[in-house]
Amino acid sequence: MRRPLRIGNASGFYGDRFDAVREMLTGGELDVLTGDYLAELTMLILARDRMKDSRLGYARTFLRQMEEGLGLARERGVRIVTNAGGLDPAGLADALRALAGRLGLPVRVAHVEGDRLPAREGVLAAHAYLGGAGITACLRAGADVVVTGRVTDAALVSGPAAWWFGWGPEEYDRLAGAVVAGHVLECGTQATGGNYAFFTRHDVRRPGFPLAELHEDGSCVITKHPGTGGVVDTGTVTAQLLYETAGARYAGPDVTARLDTAALAPDGPDRVRISGVRGEAPPPTLKAGLNRLGGWRNEVVFVLTGLDIEAKAALVREQLDDAFARAGRPAHVRWELARTDRPDAATEETASALLRLVVRDPDPEVVGRAVSGAAIELALGSYPGFHVTAPPGKGTPYGLFEAEYVDAGAVTHTAVLPDGEPVVLAPPARTRALHPVPQPPLPEPLPEGPVRGAPLGLVAGARSGDKGGDANVGVWARSEEAWRWLAHALTTDRLRELLPETRDLPVVRHVLPNLRALNFVVTGLLGEGVAAQARFDPQAKALGEWLRARHLDIPEVLL
Repeated sequence: MRRPLRIGNASGFYGDRFDAVREMLTGGELDVLTGDYLAELTMLILARDRMKDSRLGYARTFLRQMEEGLGLARERGVRIVTNAGGLDPAGLADALRALAGRLGLPVRVAHVEGDRLPAREGVLAAHAYLGGAGITACLRAGADVVVTGRVTDAALVSGPAAWWFGWGPEEYDRLAGAVVAGHVLECGTQATGGNYAFFTRHDVRRPGFPLAELHEDGSCVITKHPGTGGVVDTGTVTAQLLYETAGARYAGPDVTARLDTAALAPDGPDRVRISGVRGEAPPPTLKAGLNRLGGWRNEVVFVLTGLDIEAKAALVREQLDDAFARAGRPAHVRWELARTDRPDAATEETASALLRLVVRDPDPEVVGRAVSGAAIELALGSYPGFHVTAPPGKGTPYGLFEAEYVDAGAVTHTAVLPDGEPVVLAPPARTRALHPVPQPPLPEPLPEGPVRGAPLGLVAGARSGDKGGDANVGVWARSEEAWRWLAHALTTDRLRELLPETRDLPVVRHVLPNLRALNFVVTGLLGEGVAAQARFDPQAKALGEWLRARHLDIPEVLL
């Protein structure tokens, strides 16, 4: 039996902490270092970059990190696996070879391609999410660095794990365990105390990046390098397991992992063991992401101070509606009044509310000068105290993300080995269509007793995120008693009451007893996705914290 694979992550998004590569390579033992640079929005950003310069299309930050990182990894025998290739993995691989040559380092670079889908009208980037098989093939061929384009985030871990342990494509339980480990690592410091509901109980000023000690049976221990900041406990790991997921089946190109089978247990300071994960054959289709330009948008935020806030907001809206009637109304007009003001406030800022106008239209002129001019022309002829947070300007382009599914056999998943040989990977021989898992039985409810109105967050954690236009909110209990209450109290109807923005939208609740968690998926909350910026919180990052701040009757025994 081979020793555990020590695999760490140094990036959770394009723009993450630059020094993390060096910190991970010098902070402790590693076999593989990964970097996740891609998200739905990132693909659109890279596509727009490439429209300006055909040589662009990959995460240039990674190349700068490798000016030091290549040598450090070579000294320590660490393989590097990253999806920083974005739209041009071959281009980044060539740039890495050139960098290694300048540094005098004998580094073998390979890349994975085939995720790009055929061009279609109006689409800037269309890419299928590949699995880890191409990464595995590159590492088996001796690659020191593997660059990919659009693969699933978890493939950055499952691919190296299959190489390290020699797993076959149908060792589903082991692959599923690696996928779960990859899902925990993929967002970097979100697994080590970042964005954590109970952050006040730990020093999370500069959390270290996570790593997994992955065992041959698919189990793992999530931890971090000694002496680094942050915390790893069952709460931080549970939060990340719930992030941007839906039901019990977590589908991927290589395996469908059963999140409802994952068991978490403390394994010492800053160590959490994940075991028992079961896997199933992957679905016959691959998810694909399509990014297109949706049109143009503009935004003006009016500051309303003191008395008569509602009347001041109504006046501005009437004045802008009149201006739009004369100059042309944008296709989409959205107003939001945020009552940040307080009565008898001690500062002008805390006496003020914010009225936000967002407009969108296919024509940049309609949302540009026509809107900014109409807003500024009100400066001396509107409500008392008129001013805006920033001068409105020209319209800016916004994007749309659309998910579709393509037959796995229609995608040419290709590993380009260090010697330049392309190897086409066969699609999975066995597949299994996705079906919802039957809802598990709920725990016995708590006995009747006195209750008190209090914020949900006193007894439950939450983490939320986005998938295209949908949002998910994972909520977990910190004790068995709290779970016995939460599982019965937080229904879909109660969620809609607590979060009125979800009231008219489809909401599905998934029960995960092993994690003492409920996962809610809200369809359509984010409109056309983060790039469209249709909502105040376009990625639903704080949706869970809003839920935790809401009051409901909680048993006093839990408080």
